[in-house]
Amino acid sequence: MKIHKGMRILSSLILMGALAAPLAVRAQDRDDHHDNDDRAKNQRVYDRNHKDYHNWNQDEDRNYRQWYTESHGNKKYREYSRLNKKDQNAYWNWRHQHGDNDQGRDDHKDHDRDHR
Repeated sequence: MKIHKGMRILSSLILMGALAAPLAVRAQDRDDHHDNDDRAKNQRVYDRNHKDYHNWNQDEDRNYRQWYTESHGNKKYREYSRLNKKDQNAYWNWRHQHGDNDQGRDDHKDHDRDHR
């Protein structure tokens, strides 16, 4: 009889673990998705012509949207990463001419020198 009682307890624990596992996976998934969103909001973008990095944050996104509207008028909005190289360079030229040049910018001259 004691063996049967022990088996019941063991099988109950296994069943509880099997039922709880999907909940743990879903919680982990939610955390990973949140981390990916944060990473996407705070990317660093390299400006080839000016040889510097810019932190792509809310300020940079707002500046980009302003430039895009001024430059492309009524065209459908396109994300920076989907622009061709010519338009990306045009954006950075505009950014360097329109104030806040140092805000959100990372100069990494040493980084460039190390990777030549």
